[in-house]
Amino acid sequence: MSLRPLHDRVVVKRIEEEALSAGGIVIPDNAKEKANKGTVIAVGNGKALDNGDVRAVSVNEGDVVLFGQYAGQEVKVDGEKLLILKEDEVFAVIEA
Repeated sequence: MSLRPLHDRVVVKRIEEEALSAGGIVIPDNAKEKANKGTVIAVGNGKALDNGDVRAVSVNEGDVVLFGQYAGQEVKVDGEKLLILKEDEVFAVIEA
């Protein structure tokens, strides 16, 4: 199934952090924090402005982004957990 988010929303797949600490200790799933980094897999058309113009979204598919720990709405599509965010909830794009 393919998703096409509406307006200024983006669909993000979280990038899970490693299960080992720096000292080599295994961190159990229930003690891990939610990842705040993910890959954009779909982008909406843009935000409709008051004058009728549409402002394009600043992120592109494939970008790795940072977002708030509790930002967006988590959904499950085809057994895969995805996050739908408004463009405002994306803090930054990580560039290599």
